[in-house]
Amino acid sequence: MDGNQRRVDDSIDFSRDWDSYKSGFGFLSQEFWLGNEKISHLTNQKKYQLVIEMTSSNGSLIRVSYDNFRISDEFSNFKLFSLGQYSGRTDVITLCPYNMVYINCSNSCQRTCGAPEMCQDGVCNEAEACVCSDGYFMKGSHCVPQKQCGCYVSEGQTVIPEGGSYVNPGCTRKGVCTNGHITWDEAYACSPNAVCDVRDNIRQCYCTGGYRGDGENCTRPPKDCQEIYEDGSEDNDIYRIKPTGWTGEAFEVYCNMTDGGGWTVFQRRVDGTEDFYLGWDSYKQGFGELDHEFWLGNDKLSILTNQKRYEIRIDMVNRDGAPYYAKFDNFRINDESDKYRLSQLGTYSGTADSRSNPDGYGLRYFLNRQFTTKDSDNDAYSSNCAEYYHGAWWYNNCYYCLNETTTPAEIVIIVLTGTTYPAVITTSNIQK
Repeated sequence: MDGNQRRVDDSIDFSRDWDSYKSGFGFLSQEFWLGNEKISHLTNQKKYQLVIEMTSSNGSLIRVSYDNFRISDEFSNFKLFSLGQYSGRTDVITLCPYNMVYINCSNSCQRTCGAPEMCQDGVCNEAEACVCSDGYFMKGSHCVPQKQCGCYVSEGQTVIPEGGSYVNPGCTRKGVCTNGHITWDEAYACSPNAVCDVRDNIRQCYCTGGYRGDGENCTRPPKDCQEIYEDGSEDNDIYRIKPTGWTGEAFEVYCNMTDGGGWTVFQRRVDGTEDFYLGWDSYKQGFGELDHEFWLGNDKLSILTNQKRYEIRIDMVNRDGAPYYAKFDNFRINDESDKYRLSQLGTYSGTADSRSNPDGYGLRYFLNRQFTTKDSDNDAYSSNCAEYYHGAWWYNNCYYCLNETTTPAEIVIIVLTGTTYPAVITTSNIQK
């Protein structure tokens, strides 16, 4: 009987390349592989029987055979071309998955990617079992080489995925996993404007106090949407800003990047779903949803408009779908100590005031007036205009405003032309 292969004591390495298996390797008296080129010539000269004999760890002999074994030549990649009829006991054969070996459980240690330093429990329920080959670890239901596991960090008892990183407690060093090995950056440290923290299960340096960056380097956030636009952002979206003089964390605003770009939106009315008949504190802090109806907040608006000169643009669409807009080139309101007084407006331009000598009277009428809400009456009228119109504004004598609540047939009335326009959409923006 010709022998094509023998495994006895693992003294020969069978993890070899194509040429080794083509030519053969090992010692014929011990462990070896005859060589695919020789086996191909042998099995194609006449009909051959393949016999496989295995001895289990308890000494039992397992013997199976196939009566017509044949492989092709190298041109067909030594394809297993024929086996023929099988004979033997099928109940004693255990075929292990790829990268696994069938060994005695007393000598085995199944390791996993998640805990590579520990032997996995529950693998050996019998005397023998399939376990990952040396240098391989269980990942899900497959055995993979260690580099596909990632990198194991013993101090945190965690596995870093390939290409991932790990920051130690205290954030004094950072490791990056590459090809199964971790490279440590001992110079890693948090910026003076950052803290070491764990967020969403990720420990690293995080910028604080409105600063932005990767935690190692933290820079001040933009002061308004104009700076965001100048940095190259051209999408209408929600961004974070921190105006000069704002002592809290950076806050979110909606930026409109059309009409020259860089407009910071501080009010939007669309369909009347947001209640604008609210009190002083609500208008001070802001309310609503930035991507729908909202008021940004008088504290924020005051800080914004006092850090530099701003233009205000008010966009409106009436019930017929016709758009109107009004601009004033120097919009500013004072702080809470002066009841958020509308202190400046500047020069008007736009399409909302259609009079022969337009000056934007619909908003100019409120110039130098303090802000009035239902619970803080600061208007010039004998009664509270915010209660009368069900919306807060810089009222003089009671007059229509952008925040009033009216009947469902007229969600808000805008007067910026000397004529009353029932509007279904309004947006108020400021820009440098």
